[in-house]
Amino acid sequence: MPDLLIELFSEEIPARMQGKAADDLKKLMLDGMVEAGLTYAGAAAFSTPRRLTLTVQGLTSESPTINEERRGPKVGAPEKALEGFLRGAGVAREDLEEREEKKGTFYYAKIIKPGRPAADIVAEQLEKAIRNFPWPKSMRWGAGSLRWVRPLHSIICILSDEAGNTVVPLDIDGITSGNVTKGHRFLSSGSIEVSDFDDYTTKLKQARVILAPEERAKAIWNDATNTAFALGLEVVEDKGLLREVAGLVEWPVVLMGDIADDFLGLPPEVLQTSMKEHQKFFSVRNPSTNRIEKFVTVSNMETTDNGATILAGNQKVLAARLADAKFFWENDLRVAKSEGLESWTNRLSNVTFHRELGSQSERIARIAALAGELAPAVGTDADLARLAATVAKADLSSEMVYEFPEIQGLMGRYYAEAAGLPAEVANACEEHYSPLGPSDDVPTAPVSVAVALADKLDTLTGFWAIDEKPTGSKDPYALRRAALGVIRLVLENEIRVNLENFIIFAQFGLEDAFSNIRRNNPETDLNLRKRYAAATGVDLNDLRRMEHKAIGKETIMSALQAIQDAAQDKENIVEYQIVRGLLSFFHDRLKVFLKDEGIRHDVIDACIAMEGNDDIALLVARARALSAVLKTEDGQNLVQGFKRANNILSQAEEKDGVEYSYGADAKFIEDPSEQALFDALETAEAKIGPAMAAEDYTTAMETMAALRAPIDAFFEAVQVNSDNQIVRRNRLNLLSQIRKTCSQVADLTKVEG
Repeated sequence: MPDLLIELFSEEIPARMQGKAADDLKKLMLDGMVEAGLTYAGAAAFSTPRRLTLTVQGLTSESPTINEERRGPKVGAPEKALEGFLRGAGVAREDLEEREEKKGTFYYAKIIKPGRPAADIVAEQLEKAIRNFPWPKSMRWGAGSLRWVRPLHSIICILSDEAGNTVVPLDIDGITSGNVTKGHRFLSSGSIEVSDFDDYTTKLKQARVILAPEERAKAIWNDATNTAFALGLEVVEDKGLLREVAGLVEWPVVLMGDIADDFLGLPPEVLQTSMKEHQKFFSVRNPSTNRIEKFVTVSNMETTDNGATILAGNQKVLAARLADAKFFWENDLRVAKSEGLESWTNRLSNVTFHRELGSQSERIARIAALAGELAPAVGTDADLARLAATVAKADLSSEMVYEFPEIQGLMGRYYAEAAGLPAEVANACEEHYSPLGPSDDVPTAPVSVAVALADKLDTLTGFWAIDEKPTGSKDPYALRRAALGVIRLVLENEIRVNLENFIIFAQFGLEDAFSNIRRNNPETDLNLRKRYAAATGVDLNDLRRMEHKAIGKETIMSALQAIQDAAQDKENIVEYQIVRGLLSFFHDRLKVFLKDEGIRHDVIDACIAMEGNDDIALLVARARALSAVLKTEDGQNLVQGFKRANNILSQAEEKDGVEYSYGADAKFIEDPSEQALFDALETAEAKIGPAMAAEDYTTAMETMAALRAPIDAFFEAVQVNSDNQIVRRNRLNLLSQIRKTCSQVADLTKVEG
């Protein structure tokens, strides 16, 4: 069985594209060859800045001959049908065979597809892969039609076995396949002739090219950390930067340079960001002071002066970059100390957050009001939460964040500290954006949590109000991430909040957004403030002043109750449509979040159907308890018993036109199993009610599961629809008690199985 070696040699491929390109080459070739009938033992793909390489081991030498028998139309079928069959099968009419079957006589064709040499299949698939390669960006050069990320220079395509090696002939726009490549652009010269993959990797390394990106990355990290360790320093780990730098060089040479003393006073994050973003340098930290004192750069060259000239040039460029950073830092500090962060916040009135959701300044006012409302729920002072929310985004106006957007929030903490604001406020400036992803840490400081929740709830409510919701894979405003952030903040900090109330409160600050909706819905009364004012007798202007000052949870709670009481048709109230839609979105995100715990969607749906489903912590506690019970035999069988009882009861109620909900009467009990179920339900009711009130869902679920045995025994012993109508009604009322008792815990009709 031969081995296959492919190399596509070109000008420099951007580092960010190399890994996926290697994977794409592997997938395109392997899928194509397998579909054509070849098999293989193993394969691997590699990339460097100038080449994509694929090696396939144990490739079959040819595809197998295929004998296929295909049934055609009936004898006597229309001529066109027969002609179509002949074309599809690729046979002549005289080659057909007639066979008699139960449903008539049919034509049969025997089709023989001879095997093809591996070289022919490889050439065909490689040309197809090259011409249809999925580069994010590509270019055309010269007179040909071929598009590649950068000009393609040469192609290696070799099949090798014990007998020797053969070049697979291929010509793509004048680029012919061969067995010749080149080594390092500067550290080697001439062409390199190769015979197989082992020969290829050996000669490339001699020509100063390390083929495997993982090997280059390991060499960079080992050299950098060893050099730093010798000086009592440590390299700041950055896996993304390491991966990128490994894609910039074919022969990595690690050099360590100095940072001028003038810049050592800059925050370490500023130094690290500036060096990473502009120069692709690794930061080197002094572990005793936590200061960034040196940098590591990776060259693609070995020089006679051991990199001194390269370092001198890099240090000169770095000094210019850091001089700008130092100017921004010092100027921002001066503003923070002399004018306070409010001066920056005021500038945000000229920065649009979204054309339908107002400026950043207006958004900050909404977040501050909402943070004040959330403060008691998270255990912090409302005034402190409002202050933190007011200045949390002030650093967006700073020169440093304008230059380095990656460190927004972090700089806000530095500037808040410089302005003399409380430590809780400074921390909230940095932490309120978190969590940004599933692996990001969740803030735990109460002020930070309040601002983070307010920020995300305002974002979600605002974009729901203007109907900019995620669709399919598109989520341009990262609303799924925001919803997951709210869920994690609530669960990991064990916060009890009714999201519906705070979504309604968030809508108070979105008058402009709702005005647009109201213009599109003139037939419905959608003015939340007017409805509240009319229902409570509060003057509309007084209400606006109260909102502006974010006074009182009582205001929003009263408004919510008044609207509920006054609304004739909640389905036509946009505010409630948004609440329902947004809660449904939270529930969908929660299902994804709890999937890793092994909690099924139907289990969550059974708990969502209960009251209080906008309290995420309560909902999750209920779902976890129900999931645990349903994993037991009693829990599984109880669901079946409940569904049987519910189905019989529902059919009887529909047939009789009455509702059996009065409870069974012990004096009409005939069978011991009825009495046992009657007693078990009374016992369960006495336990489940208090357990649910105390939110002890484990006890409530286990008590419900204990009903499995008496329910099973009841159905085995008696016929519910007895000829005696009094007994029948009593038994139906007993089933009603099963439904009522179990429905206190969860809606078991939504549980599958």
